[in-house]
Amino acid sequence: MLKPFYKPNTIEAGCDEAGRGCLAGPVFAAAVILPTDFINEVLNDSKMLSVKQRYTLREIIIANALDYSVQQVSNIEIDKINILNASIWAMHKAVDTLENLKPELLLVDGNRFKQYPGIQHQCIVKGDAKYMSIAAASILAKTFRDDYMVKLHNEFPQYGWKQNKGYPTKYHRNAIREFGITPYHRLSYKLKDDQLKMF
Repeated sequence: MLKPFYKPNTIEAGCDEAGRGCLAGPVFAAAVILPTDFINEVLNDSKMLSVKQRYTLREIIIANALDYSVQQVSNIEIDKINILNASIWAMHKAVDTLENLKPELLLVDGNRFKQYPGIQHQCIVKGDAKYMSIAAASILAKTFRDDYMVKLHNEFPQYGWKQNKGYPTKYHRNAIREFGITPYHRLSYKLKDDQLKMF
């Protein structure tokens, strides 16, 4: 089972993002503050869970969290400042918009972060598989982003975003080749394979 906290007697917010590797759509991030006595044996890295488990856990997290926020940074901003900076900005925005509590420590999934003003942070590689609050943030970021991409799918169904959520699947790449790009594609990404440049 995942660890309930990193440092005892500290208000900790787990932070994680979703959508870094996608060719289209925004990057989403969440910040979650859980009670220190929160227990859930299913809670884990969102990538290790089924779709049904993620959405069930989302409701449990929202019902039990002391505070949470989910924010996004658009594909246009990603192109301007790069995906790493956009991911960090999205996490900062999530912390900005926590309404009930101010964290004393941010637990950040991964190994790269920029100091949030006035709050210490700890980067934890594969933290979403180690700490409950980071896992909770990964689930909220993932499910809210998936919902958003399903809405975009309704606008541009030919790219299969309902299934691939904007990730670079063969179907998605073939659709870019056939139909071109949309206003939601990240132009700073390698949208076409090298062998397609002759077309």
